[in-house]
Amino acid sequence: MSGRILVGDHGGVYVLRFEGDVRVTLSGSFDHYMQKMLVDGSLDSVLVDLTDAVAIDSTSLGVLAKLSIQLQKERARLPTLVCQSPDILRVLNNMGFDDVFAIVDENFHRDQNLAELPMANDMSEETLRGRVIEAHKVLMAMNTQNEKTFKDLVEALETEQTSARAS
Repeated sequence: MSGRILVGDHGGVYVLRFEGDVRVTLSGSFDHYMQKMLVDGSLDSVLVDLTDAVAIDSTSLGVLAKLSIQLQKERARLPTLVCQSPDILRVLNNMGFDDVFAIVDENFHRDQNLAELPMANDMSEETLRGRVIEAHKVLMAMNTQNEKTFKDLVEALETEQTSARAS
């Protein structure tokens, strides 16, 4: 099952719904949308709905963590994350997401008018590698366990990046 991200703005309340298997290929679109959100003067709060997510890769989790960290830094707001999957909740809690999101496992009113984010245009290997590195560095900065978990991956990707640029 492929994934998608649906988004909407309801008077400064941004709703982001992740559905299916959300992977790195959606991170570029999400990152661009997030930057637009953060400069919106009417931004009041963010709700991330993972109710229909089957899986989320670590790159997508890193972009979500980046959103929360920037929202807290720039707007002093803690986003809310809705998740009912025990497996995804376990991953979120193990990675420290309970420190950067208000996580709830309740149903909420789901008839928002949302639009699907399109796939990012720039899908080059170098661009994707850069996004993966950035997202994992955000996760690493959240706690020492994440730092240990992703250290080797980030180092390997940075070595690949340096080699690719040299060729």
